[in-house]
Amino acid sequence: MAANEYQVTGMTCGHCEMSVREEVSKVPGVEEVEVSAQTGKLIVSGPGEIDDAKILAAVEEAGYTAVRA
Repeated sequence: MAANEYQVTGMTCGHCEMSVREEVSKVPGVEEVEVSAQTGKLIVSGPGEIDDAKILAAVEEAGYTAVRA
């Protein structure tokens, strides 16, 4: 199981977390999404390699920015 960690900026509340979780969970190969507005951490797991570009694009689609941690 692969797990990638990202630092997301701009999240302030539970609604922000939900928006990021919804978009990131649509990325092929993603099985689990943990996101915290308090810490800004996003942890994405799946059975195989996870495409950073697709995760970053999904976070941007949700209205935030992220970098690989």
